[in-house]
Amino acid sequence: MPHIKTVELNEASGELKDIYSKVVGERGKLSNILKIHSLLPKTMITHLDFYMSIMFNKAGIRRADAELIATVVSAANKCNYCVNHHAEALKSYWKDEERVKQAAEDFRKLDLTEKQSAMLEFAEKLTLYPGKMKEDDVKSLRENGFSDEEILSITLITNYFNFVNRVANGLGVDFSAEEMKGYKY
Repeated sequence: MPHIKTVELNEASGELKDIYSKVVGERGKLSNILKIHSLLPKTMITHLDFYMSIMFNKAGIRRADAELIATVVSAANKCNYCVNHHAEALKSYWKDEERVKQAAEDFRKLDLTEKQSAMLEFAEKLTLYPGKMKEDDVKSLRENGFSDEEILSITLITNYFNFVNRVANGLGVDFSAEEMKGYKY
């Protein structure tokens, strides 16, 4: 149960009801991480717009890799809500529940490409040690074949999940098996 009041879908009126309808139309259902914004509805829309622009950016990295970053960053932050949500999304791409579970537990034990490993090392370092990031960290991504556009994408996804993990953990956003399923990926 969240630590602050939220407005349920069936209780919403006015602007919030309109925003909930937009969210359900775009995503298939209303997630608890968006519902936590119900007291400040405009933040829900800007949150969703930012999420959609970085996670569904056709010019950035592949969607499966975006979900992999989301899972690894959320695991590093011990955000069960986001680990479970994005592991569920990653399963829709990988079709391998054990592999997804391993991504959340220790991505280094997975059989990943060098490029994916470099991407996740960067994301984890940025998550755990942001003050230690150097130009060499970006150079490492370039040396592994990432373009500057893709490096920006990796950085934005990583930092988005650092933000949203803190919202979820700080406000007690919870999940159920039903809440995790049925989204448009």
